Amino acid sequence: MIDLKTIGIIRSPYKEKFGVPRQPNLVPLARGELHFITPFNHPDCIRGLEKFSHLWLLFIFSGTAQQGWHNTVRPPRLGGNERVGVFASRSTFRPNPIGLSAVELHDIVIHKEQIILKLGSVDLIDQTPIIDIKPYIPYSDSYPDAQASYAVEKPDCGLTVEFSPQVERELVNQLELRNLIIQVIAQDPRPAYKKNKSGKQEFGIKLYHFNIRWQVENNHAVVLNVEKIIG
Repeated sequence: MIDLKTIGIIRSPYKEKFGVPRQPNLVPLARGELHFITPFNHPDCIRGLEKFSHLWLLFIFSGTAQQGWHNTVRPPRLGGNERVGVFASRSTFRPNPIGLSAVELHDIVIHKEQIILKLGSVDLIDQTPIIDIKPYIPYSDSYPDAQASYAVEKPDCGLTVEFSPQVERELVNQLELRNLIIQVIAQDPRPAYKKNKSGKQEFGIKLYHFNIRWQVENNHAVVLNVEKIIG
């Protein structure tokens, strides 16, 4: 029996599963932080890490771990209809709910007993437990000639995004939030079975401490409301 230890907790803009990009590097403006916990919050544990630009994070799918696993799954990149084996997918519903993500390392903050990694292009829900970190090694971790049966190319932006006049006025001084909303919605987080439905569809996502309500019709999204969460 292996006892996996949580070494730190992720803080990210994603407060729920819906809206999280399906892979890292799809939403470059999604910045996050990794906060180490005792006894791993010691400078010796990260000595030399500042010399790397990217990291591998091993984490627990804490949001779906209690739902168990399935022999086969339906990857969104196959339209949500075709089934493949769980080990031929990156589904969150796995025998061991462990995920792997490559993220950018922007900075390291060390203050007293607190160590924080500043990260970019994260695809993890807020409060995700991290169980290990490994430096990304370009010559061994990148295989330009590798083959895949699906998701071969980076997906095109699935939706065009605009804002209602009221929301445009509200975000006039919050350019980074505005651009983050565009990047998150443009990658079309809708379930695959809803993408071919006609007519208007309305959705909501939570980013940081904001509720964002948006509407889709004919692959065009309009952000209707951005409301700050109180409390």
